[in-house]
Amino acid sequence: MSKTYLGVDIGGTAVKLGLVDDTGRVLRRAERSVSFDGYKTPILDTVQTAIRDFLGSHDVPKLEGIGVSATGQIDSRRGVVAGTCGNFPGWIGVDIKGTLEREFGLPVTVANDANCMVLGEVWVGAAKGYTDVIGVTLGTGVGGGIITGGRLLEGARGLGGELGHFRLHALDGVACTCGAIGCYERYAATTALVRGAQKMGLDAPDGRAIFEAAAAGNARTLAVLNDWISEIAQGLAGLVHIFNPQLILIGGGVSAQQELLIDPLAAQVCKSVMPAFAEGLEIKAAALQNDAGLVGAVYYFRERSEEHTSELQSLGNVVCRLL
Repeated sequence: MSKTYLGVDIGGTAVKLGLVDDTGRVLRRAERSVSFDGYKTPILDTVQTAIRDFLGSHDVPKLEGIGVSATGQIDSRRGVVAGTCGNFPGWIGVDIKGTLEREFGLPVTVANDANCMVLGEVWVGAAKGYTDVIGVTLGTGVGGGIITGGRLLEGARGLGGELGHFRLHALDGVACTCGAIGCYERYAATTALVRGAQKMGLDAPDGRAIFEAAAAGNARTLAVLNDWISEIAQGLAGLVHIFNPQLILIGGGVSAQQELLIDPLAAQVCKSVMPAFAEGLEIKAAALQNDAGLVGAVYYFRERSEEHTSELQSLGNVVCRLL
């Protein structure tokens, strides 16, 4: 019999909800703003209300649990927000796991949103069948997740894979919202592309306008775009030398730009790494778009549940042998 889970994807402006089955298929979706009143209402209060309304408005089958994807540095061992790198008021220290478990009486797991994006893609998206993947989301900032040997790299507290904040220009770089200088996201985010275009005097209100001008053959825009892609490529080349992935997956709205972004980025990365690391390396766009976070959150829940069951079985076997 098919099992059903609730996936919750908490972002900086909205929370997305979805009923997800055990094949990774999203059965129903909903979305609600978390910034509707400038965050005067605590984000998790809005999330709880959205969940209650979502579950109350449908004939929902029995749920196995809730998988949460959340923005920020998530201590996935405790399900608590450990930190942020931007203006997201009242978010640090929020106990997502404990609060939702008490409210809804279901087991809950919580993981970083970029990690969940990669997990969703590995489960049912563009990274299905791969065991070693670097996922990078390019947007207002840069998020990331790393799969190595078929497992999510989480580190000691679940904070691993914070790809936006390794230093690309530590000595003379742009100041970052995290307090450091020269972080990767200050050069690889879509906002960095816009900033570079405006510095050159181009009419560039957003990334879409830049790609439209580049597609039309505007030489100055193409030069700015190439500089931006070079920055992204240099950071990815360093990661390739550390993790030796099969696949680099690019997420975010700009990932739809195959000819203007994905293809030239792949060429630059492969040219920037030692030849052995380029063999078999693929670079492609993520496939799940807005569903990636909530699907990946459910996958993370399922993986953690299976690990917990296996641990209990092992403990039971030890007890039986002792008796």
